[in-house]
Amino acid sequence: MASYRARVKEFEDIINEEEIDLYKLKSVCFNGIPEEQVNRALCWRLMLNYLPPDRRCWNEVLAMKRKLYAQFVDEMIVNPGASCNESGERVDVTMSDHPLSCNPDSLWDAFFRDNEVLLQIDKDVRRLCPDISFFQQATEFPCSAVVNSGGEKRLHGRVQHPVLNSANVERKGLGITRIALSRRKAPEDYAPLAEGSEAHWEVVQRILFLYAKLNPGQGYVQGMNEIVGPIYHVFASDPHQEWREHAEADCFFAFTNLMAEIRDFFIKTLDETESGINKLMERLCSELKRNDHEIYMRLQEQELRPQYYSFRWLTLLLSQEFPLPDVLRIWDSLLADTFRFSFLIFVCCAMIILLRDQILKNDFPSNVKLLQSFPSMDIQIVLNKAVELAESKHGCFR
Repeated sequence: MASYRARVKEFEDIINEEEIDLYKLKSVCFNGIPEEQVNRALCWRLMLNYLPPDRRCWNEVLAMKRKLYAQFVDEMIVNPGASCNESGERVDVTMSDHPLSCNPDSLWDAFFRDNEVLLQIDKDVRRLCPDISFFQQATEFPCSAVVNSGGEKRLHGRVQHPVLNSANVERKGLGITRIALSRRKAPEDYAPLAEGSEAHWEVVQRILFLYAKLNPGQGYVQGMNEIVGPIYHVFASDPHQEWREHAEADCFFAFTNLMAEIRDFFIKTLDETESGINKLMERLCSELKRNDHEIYMRLQEQELRPQYYSFRWLTLLLSQEFPLPDVLRIWDSLLADTFRFSFLIFVCCAMIILLRDQILKNDFPSNVKLLQSFPSMDIQIVLNKAVELAESKHGCFR
C-alpha cells in the first residue's frame, strides 16, 4: 500500500508541474496508470500529443481545437436538401443542384459517396465493445448542433437499416392457402436514441465520419472503430466534468494524432514498405525466432503464417484480443513507448511464447484457432513477459 501511494504521488508530482516532463510521465505510465487515483485521460492526452507539456498553453490550445471541431460538425455534416439562407429560412436548392445531377461539384454526389463510407462505419460502431454496455448508453453531453437539428445531422438516419419482407403461410384443412405478409426490421446491434439525446456509439460514428471526410486519401478502413473506441471510452469516463464535456472533440484530435503514426498499417499499397504491416509481421517473426526457436520452427513447419493471426493484433494494437480494461492497461504501455510501437512487437511475441506447450502439441487447425482467439490470461503476466523479452534484447528497455 505504501508503494502504491508513493507511485500515485509520483504521478501527481509530474502532472502538477507547469512544464510537464514527458519522458518522466511516459516512464511511470509504462508500468500502468492507477485508475482510481490518477487521471488516465489526462495522461493519454499528453502522450498522444494533443496537449502540449506546458500547462500554461492548455486553455488556448483546447479552446482553439474545440472550436475547430464544432466547425467540422457544422460544415461537413450537410444534407443538401436542407439548405437555409442567411436568415435561417429553408430554401429550394434543387434548381441548381439535385439528386440526379451529373455535375462533379454537386453536393448530392458528395452526399451519396459519403453515405457509402457511412454505411460501413455505421455497421462497425454498432458492434463496438459488445461485452460492455457503455457504448449503448446515452452520453451526458450530446452534441446540441446534432440532436436539436430535427434529425438532419443524425448520421445513422442517412443509412437506415433495411426493412425485410417475410411471408407466413397459413393453411387450414383443405381450404384456401392464405399468405400473410409481415414486415420486420433487419436486426441491428445498437439502436439509436430518441431525438434530443444520443448514445456513445453515435458520437464515435460522427468522429469516424469526420475523420474520413478530412482524410480522403485514406478514408475509413474497417477496424478504425477499434482504435478510436478505447480513446473515446477513456475520455468520456474522465472523472472531471469539464474534461468529460469535451470528450468528443478531444478524442477526435487524439485519434487523428494516433492514426498519423499507424496509418500506414491501414494502407494496402504500403504493405511492403518499411512502415507497412508486412514489415511489422516480419519483425515479430524475427523476435519469435530469437526468443524461442522451437516454437518458431513449429509454426514454420505447419505453414502457419503470421498473417493468419498477427495482422489483426498489430493493426488494431491488440484492441480485439482482450477485454477493454486489459486493452487500456496495454495501451498505457504502448502509448508510453518512446520507440512506438516497438513494445507492441514484444507483447505479441510474449503472447505466442506463453502458449508454448499448447502450440508444440497442437495440429495446424488447433493452433490457428488458439492464436486467433487468444485465451483468457492475466494481462500482467503477458506484459511482464514482454518486458523480459525487450530487456533481453535492449538491456533496460525504459
